[in-house]
Amino acid sequence: MGFWAAFSQGITVGDKIIYIDQITGIQFKLGGLTNGYIQFTIPGGNVIGKGYASMIENENALAFNFPSNDSATKLKEKIEELVQKSKMSTNQTVHVSSADEIKKFKSLLDEGIITKDEFDKKKKELLNL
Repeated sequence: MGFWAAFSQGITVGDKIIYIDQITGIQFKLGGLTNGYIQFTIPGGNVIGKGYASMIENENALAFNFPSNDSATKLKEKIEELVQKSKMSTNQTVHVSSADEIKKFKSLLDEGIITKDEFDKKKKELLNL
């Protein structure tokens, strides 16, 4: 941790974990004359404003200097990729009720694909009997 980070964030501040599925936005600025930053927006997060001055007060931000621009850009891109994958997997989760499953197995029974015993066994299993 550099002097400015220690000064602005505090020396005794502990680690904070932000899970990928919590991230709703990323603000990114490359380092130049001043440090660059990656700032994460999360539900319930306290976004103070925009720019470097607000970033140094934000616990959901990471500062970096000019020589780290390439690494920071790759990190940002990887986080964006993981956020997209997380949102896609969340959107693809479909809850199937026991009633729907029983209907599906009844259809298989009616079509002669499974036996009456197999259907009854699966029905009991789905109804937790």
